[in-house]
Amino acid sequence: MPRAGHPRVAVDGLVRHDGKLVAVRRRNDPFRGMPALPGGFIELGERAEDAVVREVLEETGLKTRVVRLVGVFSDPARDPRGHVVSIAYALEDIGGRLKAGSDAADVLLVDPLHLPKMAFDHSEIVRRWRGD
Repeated sequence: MPRAGHPRVAVDGLVRHDGKLVAVRRRNDPFRGMPALPGGFIELGERAEDAVVREVLEETGLKTRVVRLVGVFSDPARDPRGHVVSIAYALEDIGGRLKAGSDAADVLLVDPLHLPKMAFDHSEIVRRWRGD
């Protein structure tokens, strides 16, 4: 984890597939077993837009492209591992096959209007994406 005073930067992707929102069941702590948006940490030298496309592909098998920025989520308490700033993007599904990979125990399709309890602040991110 980062030294005190140095937040890490992550990305989260919001993708519609067959009319539902793509989520993953977390394989690892924190929030092991809970639904979450696909995403993860930006690698050194990587653009945020490239990181979200990479993470969504690694975790869900879907090829995507960025449509728009949903928002930046920076509450220092949003991640129990430490201060993590997340940049959330709406993505368009452009191919691939839906299957769990890397840190995902499973891939879920959820109703964005009736969300299950989600990890981190992902319910808030979905509300912002919906325009609530």
